[in-house]
Amino acid sequence: MILVFGGTTEGRKAVEVLEEAGTPYYYSTLGKSQEVKMVHGNHLKGGMELEEMTDFCLRHDIRLLIDTSHPFAEALHHNVATLASELDIPLIRYDRIYPPHSNDIIWCADYNEAMAQLDEHGVSRLLALTGVNTISRLRRYWEKHECWMRILNRPSSIETAKRQGFPTDHLVYYEEESTTQQISRIHPDGILTKESGLSGGFMEKVECARACNVKVFAVRRPPYPGTTSPKAKIGYVDGPHGLRLMVEKLLPTFYPLHSGLTTGTCATAAAVAECIRQTTGEQPDEVAVVLPDGETIHVEVGYGEGYSSVTKHSGDDPDVTNGIEVRASVAIGRKKESAMGQQIEIRGGEGVGTFTLPGFDYPPGSAAINKTPRMMISDNLRRITHEDLLTVTISVPQGEEIAHRTFNPRLGIEGGISIIGVSGIVKPFSEEAFILSIRKCMEVAKASGTERVVINSGAKSEKFVKGRYPDLPRQAFVEYGNYIGETLKMACELEMPYITLGIMLGKAVKLAAGHLDTHSRKATFDRGFISNMLEEAHCTVDIGEITLARELWKKIPTERTSDFAKVVISHCEAVCRPLVGNSQLTILLIDDEGQIYE
Repeated sequence: MILVFGGTTEGRKAVEVLEEAGTPYYYSTLGKSQEVKMVHGNHLKGGMELEEMTDFCLRHDIRLLIDTSHPFAEALHHNVATLASELDIPLIRYDRIYPPHSNDIIWCADYNEAMAQLDEHGVSRLLALTGVNTISRLRRYWEKHECWMRILNRPSSIETAKRQGFPTDHLVYYEEESTTQQISRIHPDGILTKESGLSGGFMEKVECARACNVKVFAVRRPPYPGTTSPKAKIGYVDGPHGLRLMVEKLLPTFYPLHSGLTTGTCATAAAVAECIRQTTGEQPDEVAVVLPDGETIHVEVGYGEGYSSVTKHSGDDPDVTNGIEVRASVAIGRKKESAMGQQIEIRGGEGVGTFTLPGFDYPPGSAAINKTPRMMISDNLRRITHEDLLTVTISVPQGEEIAHRTFNPRLGIEGGISIIGVSGIVKPFSEEAFILSIRKCMEVAKASGTERVVINSGAKSEKFVKGRYPDLPRQAFVEYGNYIGETLKMACELEMPYITLGIMLGKAVKLAAGHLDTHSRKATFDRGFISNMLEEAHCTVDIGEITLARELWKKIPTERTSDFAKVVISHCEAVCRPLVGNSQLTILLIDDEGQIYE
């Protein structure tokens, strides 16, 4: 059993990750008013002291602790770390993502140093964004200077401020004005904030102050306490992918299926390891990799003569690339004097295919390394080195042989596999398990109270569609993968009043042709049907040489794009309508740039 200490944005994200397992767990919050939508979790309200935590863990056979609490919740951090040590329970600290320390911010170790820095910089008018619980810590400052304290506009916070003797006419509230409005009204010499990370709005506060030419003073987050028992294990993550990987590692039985890494993540980790070796001589056993969503995971690496490598593990996904070795070599050179900025060139070596047809992220003749992996490699190398010119060569010794067991030859990718990945993580796949996971997600969406469920094929389409529905809870967005028919049936069974289907052209042309399962092993590129739809939209287009449906966006005249989209949507709707009963169905067709047609 897992016990989560929550009550934060990270706590809610942890719930979403754990709900995917369909396995019971406990979620503890200090506040009794914090509501979190859970199907499999048990919400414990009111918080616990160390003795209560210990008793609870022993009585409920807790095997894993996850601390997602606020970075400044020092007492709770200490208790959880002590609990992990005394009971030898593995602990995961799910922390926030923090931006790098900027030199224009005055960093302070604690509130005493903050007050000293405020005095040193001559700040006599301060807007403190540190919350009601810091009033007593800042007393020495606000008793001598003009200070406005921003707090939550609720009776308990206002009463706390009054008990401390803080002037009520200098209280400001989160809910009433934006930071910029408060700065513009108060005209402070400086603002004081806590290093609360991206999810705590730290950068928004800093940017507001910068725009108003106001000094920023920030109290650094306290270090997380270590564990004292040699048996205790502690892992640090800062995002949902890393959390799931860590849970799978520390409590393997919690998830019925395990996730893995994409070839893009493996290539990135190998490139990072080799760059570290080339520039420092060190050979770490694992390296940090920043994923496209900004979170950091740690990947085990190995070393050979002139290269670093990662063995790809696909988890329980039946992937033919599982177990392959992905290598990276790095050459460091000097760029031409006329070249601007750091240059990173990424090449394909042995076992990495070559694009031979148009329609991909890069032109024919380019190495089959997709856009996201290239960005991951470049971004991660820029974080660890400032060398002028880096030439990275990715190779997969078994790639050419494995490629024959993929669809690459049919897509015009020759000579090896492609290096791919959007999120950086491979979610486990089996038809039965995936459909069950969709059902769990649909049930969570229903439990969240939303009247609309938005089903998408994956991360890319979901990102675009979320902009159309910014007010929907995250649980309202459900991935169908290829199982459009099954997902629509579930939505109907759950009596969802409104269903939105977000779909990109590759799957849309298959769905329009009547394929409710769009997997390539069941539905192929039907040129005849596509030609009929083009004719219906009065589009004269030669599609004889295209191999991917998305190439149509560039082939179709701009003035006919909307007409073609309407035809595709009408055919998709005709296929889907019988499955949704009385639900209102909206179909959104999305192009590669995020343009939405309906």
